[in-house]
Amino acid sequence: MSKTIGVIGLGLIGSAYAKNYAAAGVLAGTWNRTPQPSSPQWRDTPEAVAKAADVVQIVVSDPAAVESVLQRIAPVLGPGKIVVQSATIDPASSTKFSALVTARGARYLEAPFTGGKAAAEAKKTVFYLGGDPALMAEVDPLLALTSEYRLPIGTIEQATAVKLAMNVNLAVQLQGTCEALTLARKAGISDEIFFNVFSKNSGYSLLSKMKEPKLRAGDFSPQFSVKHMLKDMRLASAMNGCEDFPALDTVREQLARAERAGYGDEDYVALIKLMAV
Repeated sequence: MSKTIGVIGLGLIGSAYAKNYAAAGVLAGTWNRTPQPSSPQWRDTPEAVAKAADVVQIVVSDPAAVESVLQRIAPVLGPGKIVVQSATIDPASSTKFSALVTARGARYLEAPFTGGKAAAEAKKTVFYLGGDPALMAEVDPLLALTSEYRLPIGTIEQATAVKLAMNVNLAVQLQGTCEALTLARKAGISDEIFFNVFSKNSGYSLLSKMKEPKLRAGDFSPQFSVKHMLKDMRLASAMNGCEDFPALDTVREQLARAERAGYGDEDYVALIKLMAV
């Protein structure tokens, strides 16, 4: 493989990506705001990662964090460098960040993803790609090292929008599941019976299958935290024409309630705690 890659942002997902790239021998550097010197190819600054790598993949929490990283690495970007932006952000931020990168002569690809820590570790991530199709093809061998699918969406803005759309659907689905399960529990129906019935209903989904063990066990360890889903719902609500979506508005407020209750770092199945029997 002719290109190397660096990872900036070593949370649950970024750290898994870094390990996959390291195992393939293409990792040129890693950096995280909270130092993690034990990470493979650790560098002391994001600038050092950008200098060492042909491709810089940004896997941080929100638009403000992405902008902070880009402002730092911009001076060392130039022709031959590629920025792969994998945080969940909004279309307006994508436009802004692309302009910042391309003004330095580098290239920019939007690549938000779906799939949690387990998917990242198993190389089952799905990337939603936005930008130049030729650039997508150029970085595909690298992204293939940590993903199952790389789906071309369209423009950089459309890639961010489809990611937010997918997360709106996930949040609303899980809110419905939490309400349905709580209704059943209040009627004295066991979780065993509820999930046996649910698994044979058309409403049962891959999300239901993933979250069923957590709901049954009361396991709130994060696969996707309340605070991150809340951030995404706020970004979705702020998109032009999306300010008055009833289900989105409801689940956004429920997530905000969960965060205020101290559940921000827990998995968003913690929504069920707001409806405890």
